[in-house]
Amino acid sequence: MMRSIHSSIRATHRPAQQGFTLIEVMVAVLVFSFGVLGIVGMQARAAQFSVQAEDRARAALLANEIVTQMWAQQTISLDEAKYVLPWQKLVEDALPSGIGRVNKGVVTITWRPPSRTEPYKLETKVVMP
Repeated sequence: MMRSIHSSIRATHRPAQQGFTLIEVMVAVLVFSFGVLGIVGMQARAAQFSVQAEDRARAALLANEIVTQMWAQQTISLDEAKYVLPWQKLVEDALPSGIGRVNKGVVTITWRPPSRTEPYKLETKVVMP
């Protein structure tokens, strides 16, 4: 008789636990999915920051290129047709919506990536001794 009591207790506890493992698995999949989505989001942001850093580096190199011409010519007023116009074409080709200006020793480069509404700006002032 004792055995039948134990088996009836086990029988009553089993139906209450049915499906519990399924719920645990579903919660684990949900938590894992949020983790994967977070990693994908971080990777997308990292790629965006990488592109922005590349554009900034390119703008700095382009500004350095025209400043080098100023130092080589020993003047802040470069020949427009010979130096400035070809350099402006390089800026347009190298940066998204890139615009380069040289005005009285101030070199300004602006560009706007497709993902931004406001442009980035790099400005360098050249002082000749």
